[in-house]
Formats: sequence, C-alpha cells, structure tokens
Amino acid sequence: MKGIRHFHRSAAVLSDFTHVVIGAGVVGLAVGAELAKRESNNVLVVEKHAHHGQETSSRNSEVIHAGLYYPDESLKTKLCIEGKDMIYDAAKFGVESSNCGKWVVAQDDAQLEYLHQLHEKSKKIGVPTEFVSLEKARQQEPLIRANAGILYSPTTGIVSAHSLMDYLLAELENRGGMLMTSTEVTGIDVDGGYKLTTISGDEEFPIRADVVINSAGLYSPGIANLLLPKERHYTPYYAKGNYFAYSHNPGIQRLVYPCPTPNIATLGTHLTLDLGGQLRFGPDLEWVDRPDDFKPNEANLDSVHEEVSKYFPGVKRENLSASYSGIRPKLIPPGTKNLHDFVIEETFPGFVNLVGIESPGLTASMAIGKHVYNMIG
Repeated sequence: MKGIRHFHRSAAVLSDFTHVVIGAGVVGLAVGAELAKRESNNVLVVEKHAHHGQETSSRNSEVIHAGLYYPDESLKTKLCIEGKDMIYDAAKFGVESSNCGKWVVAQDDAQLEYLHQLHEKSKKIGVPTEFVSLEKARQQEPLIRANAGILYSPTTGIVSAHSLMDYLLAELENRGGMLMTSTEVTGIDVDGGYKLTTISGDEEFPIRADVVINSAGLYSPGIANLLLPKERHYTPYYAKGNYFAYSHNPGIQRLVYPCPTPNIATLGTHLTLDLGGQLRFGPDLEWVDRPDDFKPNEANLDSVHEEVSKYFPGVKRENLSASYSGIRPKLIPPGTKNLHDFVIEETFPGFVNLVGIESPGLTASMAIGKHVYNMIG
C-alpha cells in the first residue's frame, strides 16, 4: 500500500491524496479502483459506516440489467450496457453472477404493444431481445402466466453485490489505494485543492486532496450542496422499496417482470432470484422522509400478492414475508413519470458529483468508474 504522500498543488497547499472518493458503495469502490490504476494517483475512499456497501448497494434486486428501459442517448443506457459486460467479465476474478435471463410478460393487447416497442428499442440500442412463443413458454416455465406475449432478454442476469464490492475493494487496495471507514465528511473548503473536514469517532480532522469525487449515494445531494450556491442545491427524494421473500422456489429459473403500469415511474413488482435460487418479489414503492428508514414494511403485502398473482397465479400469500428494504436516491418528486438520468459532472474544477445514481447503478458501477477516470483520472 502506498504511504500518504505530500506534494504541492500550489505554493501554499499540501495535499494528502491526489484523489478522495466520498462513499464506499459499489460505485464509489468502482471509481476508486479505476483511479488507482494510475501509479501516480494516491487514492483514498472514505466511508461513514463501519463497513463498505451498507446502504443502496446491498439493498436492491441484485439484477444485472440489459439496458432496455432508459432513453437511448442517456448515461443510464450507455453505462448500463458497458457495465453489464464488465460484471460478467469479472466472473474470471471470482465475482459471483448468473446470466439467467429475463422474461417481460404481457397480459393484454396494450401490454403486447409495449413489448413490440421494447423489442424495436432493443434493436436500436444493440441489446438482444426475442419473443418467446406461448407454447414454448408453457414448457419452460409452466407456473408463469403471460396471456398475450413474452419478450426474452438473454443478457439480463443476477450478481452478488457483496462479491462485486469485495472484488472492487481488493482491486483498490492491490493498486495502492486505501479505504477509511467510520469517517464522515461534514465540511468541504476550497484552498487551492479541497480540504475535507471529517469526523471519526470523537475526533475531527482534515483531509486534503487535489480531486474529490462525491459518490455518497443517498447523501450525495447533501455533499454537493456543501459547495453549490443555494439556487443550485439538489433536493433529494427517497423512494423506499420493500422486498418480499418466498418460502420456497417451485422451480422458476429466470427473472420475470410485468409490463410497467402507465404513468408510474417504476418497473412494477418483479420476480427475481438470488444465486441460491431463492425467490423474492419487489420492490414496491413507498416514499419516505428519511434516507435511513430501512425497516421492511409489510403494509403492502396484500397488494404485492395481488400484483404478483397476475403473472404467477400459484403464488401463496402465506408463503410471502417482508425480507428487507432499500431506498432509491431520486432527484424527482413523487408523482413524476419522467425518468431522471444519472448526474455525473465536474461541477467545479477537480470536484465531480455523482448524484441520483439509482438503478441501474449496480449494473453500471464499473462503467461509471471508467467514465469518471476518463473525466479526471
């Protein structure tokens, strides 16, 4: 591991690190690992929790998304497609994943038209999809109902988020970077470079860096607002999603997504698998006021059962239980249908904000790291 080097950014300022990344979720670790590739970089990732990946990174569906649902020219589409391939490639380094594929199921003519539109979009952006005949579908997944049609996404899969984060942390450290946990950033000053005020336990101390990357997830808006003028402040919105475990898997082998409901900015309550084959359903959507409200909520259990029954009619309510929840870092308020793209911008020289990194952030994480490196590495 590299020692802390001191060097002059200007005549008046000494820097402890060339690059400091705030936040050790999957994106922060990916950014740190990528920046540490350059031998002259001295990289520190700071994390306020005692362990990396304690929030959104470990509280999601763990789906490797194909990149179908976002505007064609968006960062979400570009980085999702790139990141998907990077995750699958990382299997050779021990990252646990499965290319199990996904069905998007239609129950009526309007939903079937949506599948045709999605298929045309997939051809435009270079992501493979194909229709599955209902006869073939009954043979492959007899428990799944699709009255009107099925679109198959062969590049969708699942990944162990913890396995991916452990790999990225190892890459960071093997390249000489450092992770400092239990360290919260409470202030930022510009002094030729950047001086971060941090608190660890009862101790307050400064960290100086040439370049700062704000990858604080749910807390990224607050970190960005430390430097932004008031009229440019971000307003965060917290979209909680509860996930429901199923007591056993009756033999379903692939992910199943319903067609999204019009005017609702989510993909619906979908069926996913973990790498052990366990079924889970979610996320639902519950707007909350706090970014740390992670207690699973069973209030929506009946509505989840009703929604899942539309494509998995044999689902038994008594086999469902609230398992865990995550919070999606939104930049648009409740009731807004429009999708917001990732915000990845060098807001000030040497200060990069990553804000609103919701789904497909896990899939896109390594591509985001590469993107940030190309910006300021």
